[in-house]
Amino acid sequence: MRGDTLLLGTRKGLLIYERKGSDWRLARVAHSGTPVAYAAVDPRNGAMWACLDHGHWGQKLSRSRDRGATWEELAAPRYPDGSEISDGFPVPGTERPRKPATLRYLWVFQEGGRDEPGRVYLGTEPGGLFVSNDDGASFELVRGLWDHPSRLVAWSGGGRDHPGIHSIVVDPRDSRHVLVAISSAGVFETRDGGATWHPRNLGTTVDYSPTPDVEVGQDVHCLVACPAAPDRLWQQNHFGIWRSDDGAANWIKVSQPEGPARFGFPIAVDERDPRTAWVVPAKSDQDRAAFGERLTVCRTTDAGATWTPLRAGFPDEPTFDIVYRHALDLAGSRLALGSTTGNVYWSDDRGDSWRALSHHLPPVYSVRFA
Repeated sequence: MRGDTLLLGTRKGLLIYERKGSDWRLARVAHSGTPVAYAAVDPRNGAMWACLDHGHWGQKLSRSRDRGATWEELAAPRYPDGSEISDGFPVPGTERPRKPATLRYLWVFQEGGRDEPGRVYLGTEPGGLFVSNDDGASFELVRGLWDHPSRLVAWSGGGRDHPGIHSIVVDPRDSRHVLVAISSAGVFETRDGGATWHPRNLGTTVDYSPTPDVEVGQDVHCLVACPAAPDRLWQQNHFGIWRSDDGAANWIKVSQPEGPARFGFPIAVDERDPRTAWVVPAKSDQDRAAFGERLTVCRTTDAGATWTPLRAGFPDEPTFDIVYRHALDLAGSRLALGSTTGNVYWSDDRGDSWRALSHHLPPVYSVRFA
């Protein structure tokens, strides 16, 4: 059942854990020594996908069809000749220098809809969305998004040098309806399978900007939707937590002004209850460490009106963990998270209490149940 296998993308490879009774055991290590930026299972066919950030050979894409026992390397997507990106931060009225677009990072893999058995997406830096309709045999750049008039003038890097597509949400009701989140540009939506795209950032703000409510230029850290109610979306943003009740047409800020549920990277939403979500707070942009020097998960059960800090099972002594945007996941009542200091925790009771899986792992980039 989903939730009995845990994929950890780490600085030193992909660690595959399996649930045995009331505990977990390390079943397999794949891509040992190579940073794995993201790993997940395609639930349509059971294939494992891994995005590798090889320091010498660059970005690699790998897939396993036997639960990680063997892997095949797939050709990573390539930007078409002549593709360009803008360099530096956008300044109104100023044209930024341009340079050739090359693949810098594979941020995320996302399978297509159930009615699209061969479709998979890859979100990349510098801001390209790639799609395959033959299960990864070939990829092409989604030109509708890449050619959006805002890209060269308003998109910029958010924590990295260039824009990154790190979140892809496919509507389970309509596979042609897809939303992506870009740091830093914001949320974009297509309803025609990627031919045309529109920004969906009304209500979000860039607090340090003289024009905080710009249509494009918002810094989303993570975007998720409730599978049972896809019009309820949540985003952990650089400047707080936002919720949408109308499919991203409008956003409502639901974070705590004084924290802890405010700044952070990951967010998870309950699969059936759209009112319930979890975040892992950090102090601030300037101080990226655990809020109050205590590892904390915050949960809301009332759509963000209130947030409850959950700390049972986490260390009482000062900790400085940070949890990246893909390093929190949910399967039923089970949650798991991993930190950049190699600590991995799991919960069987929706976050009420936590147990350590390990304190001795490499920095964790992604955590996904399978």
